[in-house]
Amino acid sequence: MTTTFSRLFVALFSLGLLAFVAAVPAAAQDRGTEEARASPNAALSQTIGTTQVRLTYGRPQVNGRTIFGDLVPYNEVWRTGANEATTFSVSSDVTIEGESLPAGTYSLYTIPGPDAWTIIFNNVANQWGTQYDQSEDAVRVEVEPESAPQHEMMTFVFEQVTDTSGTCVLYWADVRVPFEVQVAGN
Repeated sequence: MTTTFSRLFVALFSLGLLAFVAAVPAAAQDRGTEEARASPNAALSQTIGTTQVRLTYGRPQVNGRTIFGDLVPYNEVWRTGANEATTFSVSSDVTIEGESLPAGTYSLYTIPGPDAWTIIFNNVANQWGTQYDQSEDAVRVEVEPESAPQHEMMTFVFEQVTDTSGTCVLYWADVRVPFEVQVAGN
């Protein structure tokens, strides 16, 4: 009886392991290739008070191109990075430029303009960057872009972080786009 049980356990375990191993290549293929990306992925994490804020994004480079108003057209939705949609996660409720955003993970899109940018937090987080659906928007805010020293590779940073707020800033080419994240209730 023990030998039969042991053999059955080993057989079931082996089948489960085989199914797991067979599934791994399919998950790894979500990227489409195992080659290094021209726009490598990056992640940024910042604690504001007790709230964890995290961004994950693809980092395109300028490579001598005119970025805003050309490669990234004005007044059109942009994936705000490369590859998969940029994600923005918060562990508790926050406000973005005064607008309420519940705890969760969102895709982050923008609509760049020469004088104003719309920052969009979309409810569909795990998607390819160009699958945006406006009907899924959670929050939209408008901010003013600023001139900045040249940044070859697109970068997000947090500046002016306190226990109640922080300024998330997108730098790329010669543009700086800040938006305030404030812990809800403060």
